[in-house]
Amino acid sequence: MQEVTIHNAVFESYISENEINNAVSAVANKINEQYKEQDVVFIAVLNGSFMFCADLLKKINLKCEVSFVKMKSYEGTETTGKINELIGLSEDLRGKAVILVEDIVDTGNTLERLSEILISKGVKSAQIATLLYKPEAYKKKIPIDYVGIEIPNEFVLGYGLDYDGLGRNLSKIYKLKHH
Repeated sequence: MQEVTIHNAVFESYISENEINNAVSAVANKINEQYKEQDVVFIAVLNGSFMFCADLLKKINLKCEVSFVKMKSYEGTETTGKINELIGLSEDLRGKAVILVEDIVDTGNTLERLSEILISKGVKSAQIATLLYKPEAYKKKIPIDYVGIEIPNEFVLGYGLDYDGLGRNLSKIYKLKHH
């Protein structure tokens, strides 16, 4: 499919399955190399990263665990705006090497919060692996250790990424078509 329409928005084909697969392999190879002989805990950030995480882990040849977390945003009573709470992290991560698995990094707000939470849990190290990275949108200081594909600040969907809940099941990545 060269185009898909979701919620009346038209998206055009952007990143092929083959390009995604190559990017996933490149990230996996770097992680395998860097973490030789080490145990790693992969923490996938839901919902978006489920496809990337599954494909990535098939290519990881380390002794590893995987866990899934979700950030819950809600408006607090304070004027500080959104407060993020982590759902699903029950493991004791003290002293462990952790790799956060993200589908996309744009502003970095979620990552900043996740990093704070991991540090508070006493991890040995916390690195970030993302399939897509938007350097123009990223405003934080936390380094992104493993990047599959850098993209401009476009609205994308497919391969785990959604538009108002739909499109996650598409096997390649599409970008919003501008008329």
